[in-house]
Amino acid sequence: MGSQIGVTGLAVMGQNLARNIARHGFPVAVHNRTESRTKQLIEHHGDEGDFTPAYSLEEFVAALDRPRRIIIMVKAGAPVDAVIKDLIPLLDAGDIIIDGGNSHYADTRRRVAELAEHDLHFVGAGISGGEEGALLGPSIMPGGPREAYAPVEPILTAIAAQVDGTPCCAYIGPDGAGHYVKMAHNGIEYADMQLIAEAYDLLTHAAGLSAPEIARVFEQWNEGDLESFLIEITAKVLAHTDETTGGPLVDVILDEAEQKGTGRWTSQSALELGVPVTAITEAVFARALSARKDERTKASKILPGPSAGQVEGDFVDAVRDALYASKVVAYAQGFEQIRAASDEYGWDVEPGTLATIWRGGCIIRARFLDRIKDAYDRDPELSNLLLDDYFRDAVAGAQDAWRKVVRTAVELGVPTPAFSSALAYYDGFRRERGPASLIQGLRDFFGAHTYRRTDREGVFHTLWSEDGREVSAD
Repeated sequence: MGSQIGVTGLAVMGQNLARNIARHGFPVAVHNRTESRTKQLIEHHGDEGDFTPAYSLEEFVAALDRPRRIIIMVKAGAPVDAVIKDLIPLLDAGDIIIDGGNSHYADTRRRVAELAEHDLHFVGAGISGGEEGALLGPSIMPGGPREAYAPVEPILTAIAAQVDGTPCCAYIGPDGAGHYVKMAHNGIEYADMQLIAEAYDLLTHAAGLSAPEIARVFEQWNEGDLESFLIEITAKVLAHTDETTGGPLVDVILDEAEQKGTGRWTSQSALELGVPVTAITEAVFARALSARKDERTKASKILPGPSAGQVEGDFVDAVRDALYASKVVAYAQGFEQIRAASDEYGWDVEPGTLATIWRGGCIIRARFLDRIKDAYDRDPELSNLLLDDYFRDAVAGAQDAWRKVVRTAVELGVPTPAFSSALAYYDGFRRERGPASLIQGLRDFFGAHTYRRTDREGVFHTLWSEDGREVSAD
């Protein structure tokens, strides 16, 4: 008997995932291009389970039971292709390669097709939860050939986070579905964090609260409908004291938010699909603007803003309600994008399943996801979460506070791109008739792009530069 599965790529995520597998009683072979990492894992954690260290790919592959199941945990892009290229000559028909990194879904689609030519299976598995999740139980989103999922399902469901006895792992769909869903998950995560940051900014510069005071606000919010991992750790970050200055650590962290690309990919894909994920995209733009620290520092000394001031009354509760309503919109947009991609690529992704497996392990895990699961249980074909009775009523009840927050932010000069764009989306979505009629009229004027009418069928064009007559474009 050999190892039931192998992990190659033993940086922290790979190490923790291998340890998780071993802790659950599955013999696991481990390999890293640099031998020292393999030795380090065995020296420090070898007593946690049945590990077989391998110091070459040949030794690694030879240690595995058939069909061989190999998890690649290396940097996305060319490194994944390099490992695959080295593995192919060593494998036999029916063996399975699983990419557990943040690969672009288009790369995964390509790899599924390329490995199929070698009679090999490729599974693109989105894994969320960070280093801690990899060790203690992540949310796992595997996609690829369904027949390739069956041999790895017992292992993946065992090591995933568990909520109410249900593993936070489920087959997502063919080829790139798993990595696409993970990408969209990260896009929602971008929006969620941006909304939280805007709430913090408002409570600081509009309500005049200190970081420790805001930490206590987030602790209270985490006991209600906003309960989530991100709200929980926001309170912890804001409450943390800097050892050097004795003040809040958040006050001395440089205000530049980095990004690895998944949020940008989400926005790019949404543009291609024609899905308005405004909250996610504004979150990506906000990070880009934050990175322009030198320019912002210069602009702060040149560009005037409104007179300084603070709000009166119970503004904290208004920010809470605005945060919840904006969060609903961000998730509604993310799920709409996933549905559109599923239709485009024929994946047949079930939104309710995603809400189920995101309840634990992943970064966006929240009480809120139970509400989303219930919505899709009520209507599996629900086109937008805002049309569900619960979310309709929740947003309607919060909209007065939401509008107050956005209005106050504008008056005080506090930027709230995610709050504002989410509200604009809500107002645009709820209108039966908007101003796009003028846009289409302008397009027809300068480019003869035609238009349709509300009162009869057909496609029409106005002879703007002639006599102004309308003609049928059919």
